[in-house]
Amino acid sequence: MLNITLKQIETFVWLAALRSFRRVGEQMNTTQPNVSARISALEAALNLRLFERDAGSVVLTDQGKALLPIAEQMLQGAEALLRASDRTRERSVLRLGVAETVAQTWLHRFLKASAKRHPHVMIELTVDITANLQRSLMERSLDLGFLNGPISELTVTNLPLGTVPLVWVASPAIARDLPKRVTAKDLSRYPILTHARNTRPYAEVIDYFKRKSSRLDLPISSSNLAVCLDMAVEGLGIATLPQELIRPFVKQRKLVALDCDWTPTPMTFTASYISLPARQWVEEAAALATEVADWRPKHG
Repeated sequence: MLNITLKQIETFVWLAALRSFRRVGEQMNTTQPNVSARISALEAALNLRLFERDAGSVVLTDQGKALLPIAEQMLQGAEALLRASDRTRERSVLRLGVAETVAQTWLHRFLKASAKRHPHVMIELTVDITANLQRSLMERSLDLGFLNGPISELTVTNLPLGTVPLVWVASPAIARDLPKRVTAKDLSRYPILTHARNTRPYAEVIDYFKRKSSRLDLPISSSNLAVCLDMAVEGLGIATLPQELIRPFVKQRKLVALDCDWTPTPMTFTASYISLPARQWVEEAAALATEVADWRPKHG
């Protein structure tokens, strides 16, 4: 019988995905020499060369490519076996990254549903801008992201979570001094409160004022939309914010939605994760998000 361990199979699959002994070591919480030893032992047991190693690069051989799908199936079977054990269920951790728009709207419903449906999964939560979440996802420091997507990578699965319009809003005091139909010239009279610099809404706002040849003093950008919202309510400027975030404030007449001749592109959100190696609890969490995601506020 071949002397092959599940840890060797897992290391093989991770190395095929990450192509770096160092990154595999970080992912599997072990040392680079241990990763190399596991691969060498697996190759010796199979009497095959699975990877070509050259000047730091790691590439699957033809034999490695042929065996990879079988190795992935073995991991999926082992994972199914572990999920059947209550003892191991307690050790599953989901590293979840979410954009603030999600955090401010339906994330609490997802967390409640996840705790009820998958009590064995512990969630480590990160709230950040999409650019950072995408980078962390591709570096494998996150398992799943609810972000402004999709991510155009062949290894990434993107499940749709819905689209959120962006709206120009101002305090009632500022809104009274604006015409019924607001233009870039009207907006430029006030500080502009907007998303963080390395986001698409920010770039579109800057481009809008350039196209309209309207002077725009440095906008007040923030990765914390709640801060932008608070400043808009306090009359410190005009903001462009997700519709579902400002809806209750408009209803309470703390903010006024402006009729502007232009608004940024609506934000499309996805549940995005790297599909190889397959991890059942990540796929289940992404599927649950598609059920829970609802941009309409709910109470109770």
